Amino acid sequence: MELWPWLTAALLLALLLLQLSRSAKFYAKIGLYCVLCFTVSAVAVVVCLLRHGGRTVENMSIISWFIRYFKYLYGLRFEVKGRQKLEEDRPCVIISNHQSILDMMGLMEVLPDRCVQIAKRQLLFLGPVGLIMYLGGVLFIDRQRSRMAMTVISDVGKCMVREKLKVWIYPEGTRNDNGDLLPFKKGAFHLAIQAQVPIIPVVYSSFSSFYNYKTKLFTPGTVKVEVLDAIPTTGLTIADVPELLDTCQQAMRTTFFHISQLPQENGASAGPDAQASQ
Repeated sequence: MELWPWLTAALLLALLLLQLSRSAKFYAKIGLYCVLCFTVSAVAVVVCLLRHGGRTVENMSIISWFIRYFKYLYGLRFEVKGRQKLEEDRPCVIISNHQSILDMMGLMEVLPDRCVQIAKRQLLFLGPVGLIMYLGGVLFIDRQRSRMAMTVISDVGKCMVREKLKVWIYPEGTRNDNGDLLPFKKGAFHLAIQAQVPIIPVVYSSFSSFYNYKTKLFTPGTVKVEVLDAIPTTGLTIADVPELLDTCQQAMRTTFFHISQLPQENGASAGPDAQASQ
């Protein structure tokens, strides 16, 4: 029996669904995004191995080059303010809000030289994606084993000063699209104080106008990115972690609502009660 009529019919049905169904469009775009991530990672692995021969932070510039082209396919624009604050030749801890799987595009849009990320260990096992992260110098931690995670943080602190690395961390710890920031975890602030390096907050505006998983919205859009002034940690001790955390979170939260053009009372999950409950 001829398969071509059935394949043609299936293709036409798929195209019809994409035209009529918002959910179909959404999942098609997400599926394409995942395919791109795996395909580009496989290609980038080869390029990184040929260029640098193994694991090094220098591979991040290659990874960034590939991923920055994703935005053209999805019609996304990034308007960045204060980029030069990330370019200073000094070790620091960079923290930013975390909204969706699209954050990777935003990260690579402003990623400075000699910058690595801290990510959950499970990502290491995502085939070519985990391999390219490893080759790029990404530092993996097991969040379920807090003592081991703190040991990794301690080692990172020594390494970042010795090698003049910038370390990028999502202090919320998980993706969040509730229109506010989640309570911050303390790891990034322990690291900055231990290494006596400044913290540079980076804030991305809300994706809600063009991306929403619940309503299956995924259209072209603009993301505003603002790099805030560095917050020094010189002379601070572990006892200062709560105050430092609160200072950073309040500055980022205020900026998030401002650049997203959202009323601050829009969400309360990051307020004092949420901090207390954590």
